[in-house]
Amino acid sequence: MCDEHTDTDNARLSRRDFALGASVASMAALLPSPANAVPVTGRAVTITTPDGPAQAYYAAPRSGRHPAVLIWPDIMGLRPAFEGMASRLAESGYAVLAVNQFHRTTRTPFTDLPDARGKAMEWRKTLTSAAIMRDATAFLRWLDQQPGVDARRGIAVTGYCMGGPMTIQSAVAVPARVRAIASFHGAGLVTDAPDSPHRLVSKVRGRALIAIAQNDDARAPGDKDALRTAFATANVPAEIAVYPANHGWCPPDSPAYDKVQAERAWSRLLVLLKTV
Repeated sequence: MCDEHTDTDNARLSRRDFALGASVASMAALLPSPANAVPVTGRAVTITTPDGPAQAYYAAPRSGRHPAVLIWPDIMGLRPAFEGMASRLAESGYAVLAVNQFHRTTRTPFTDLPDARGKAMEWRKTLTSAAIMRDATAFLRWLDQQPGVDARRGIAVTGYCMGGPMTIQSAVAVPARVRAIASFHGAGLVTDAPDSPHRLVSKVRGRALIAIAQNDDARAPGDKDALRTAFATANVPAEIAVYPANHGWCPPDSPAYDKVQAERAWSRLLVLLKTV
C-alpha cells in the first residue's frame, strides 16, 4: 500500500505547488471551517524528545479543556498545509499537535530546498519503529501537560502517507492513552518485516480508520485484506475503505488533492474522534 511508484506519481511537490502554502492563513482559506467553529489559537512550539528538540505546531480552542490529537505529516513534513489542518481540527474542539517527524536531521518547512523530496526520502531512513515510538511517547506526554488538554479523555493519532504507520506505532508506544488512530493514504502499513505495522495491531486499543488511495490499492490489493484480518483478529473496531482518489489526496497543497474525497475523509475522522 503505497510504494516508491505512488510516491513518485503523486508526491513530487515543486516550489510552485507550494506557493499556496505560504502561510497557515492561506491554507485555512482552502479548508472550510465547521459550522460550529470555536475560536482557536495556534503557535509554533519546540518539544524535547530523547533524540533532541522537535519542532511542532500546536492549535487549540482558546478556552476549556479538550481531547488531544497528534498529527504525523506526509513525506514533505510539517508545513503550512498541516498547520492549517491542525487549526481546522482545533475549531471542532480538539487540542492538536502537528509535528516535524524529521527533527533529527532538519528543520521545517524544507519544501523550498533543492531536491526536497529526495532529501526527505533519505531522512526517512532514520525513522525506525523504535525512533517513532520514542517520539510518540514524548509528544503525547507533552500534550497531556497542556492546560487546554483534557487528560481524562483518550488521545487520537492521525497520519498521512508515511505518517500512516506512525499512528499504529504511536498506539503501541502509549497504549494507555491512544484511543483512536486514523491513517490516510498510509504508506507501508503492510510489509514483510517482523515489525510491520499490521503485525502490531494486536497491541492497539480503541478504534481505527484506514482510508486507502485507489492507486495504492491497485498496486497492492491484498493489503486491505491483511489489515482487515489483523484488526478483526485483534478485536479492534476498524473502518477500512478504498477511496476513489489517488495517493496524497488529503493535504490541500498536494498535486493529488481531491477536495470531495478529502472532505469525505475529514468527516469520517470527526466521527472517529467522538469516540476518544
